[in-house]
Amino acid sequence: MIAPAAPSRDAGSPAIVVEGITKEFHLVKQRSFLVHSLARRLFSIRQQPAVCRALTDVSFAVNPGESVAIVGRNGAGKSTLLSLIVGTSLPSSGAIRVNGRVGALLELGVGFHRRLTGRENVYLNASLHGLSNDEIDDRYERIVAFSELAEYMDAPLATYSSGMTLRLGFSVAANLDPDILIVDEALAVGDQKFQQKCTAKVEEMIAAGKTLLFVSHSGLEVTRLCRRALWLDHGRLTLDGTPGEVLERYEAFLRTPVPPEATASPVS
Repeated sequence: MIAPAAPSRDAGSPAIVVEGITKEFHLVKQRSFLVHSLARRLFSIRQQPAVCRALTDVSFAVNPGESVAIVGRNGAGKSTLLSLIVGTSLPSSGAIRVNGRVGALLELGVGFHRRLTGRENVYLNASLHGLSNDEIDDRYERIVAFSELAEYMDAPLATYSSGMTLRLGFSVAANLDPDILIVDEALAVGDQKFQQKCTAKVEEMIAAGKTLLFVSHSGLEVTRLCRRALWLDHGRLTLDGTPGEVLERYEAFLRTPVPPEATASPVS
């Protein structure tokens, strides 16, 4: 997925600023009641609203050129946080500032239209990114070459496998020259050869001074690609430090049933 175009980059500002972000989702809980009568038995559903808090008062900043990993268990709020930074979702409170163009690969297939062809999806996503048709023309062959999907570009996305969709999504995100690349578990999908190709591309972008925000459950990928890590647990930022420090504390936490507050010092 490609995020909408951001304001032009200010070289003196952080790439990403997250200030006191809280995100709540309003859910519906259902309670069932069996109503008995002399004539019949009725079954009715009554809906009661409930609130699920995915993130609570999360704050941090990422400088231009930093490569930052976000780790945490499933349901910790990692993907929610990325969707807020990209702008596909709005926070319940707090503020986010993004300085520069963002290329984002979030949930597989998000931002694509299954009835459109691969070619049409490239142009649609790139135009949402703020590129003109001439600029997209300029990058199109690079995108197709990286994805290795040349013979499928005029086929509807509905005919693509999940791996093919990943290839196209990553190729668009990485080849439109974003200032900030945001990747949510995408390097863990697809065949091993393409995973290695994606990882090499990310390393190339980091070397070129791009900013990386990267969610992964792979400690090897985190230590290979990132110089800083954030640990989210139950929607709270538990620890902010080097990948080695954060992974050691996080993995120790996973081995014990102790709450995160007891295993990690407060974030500075």
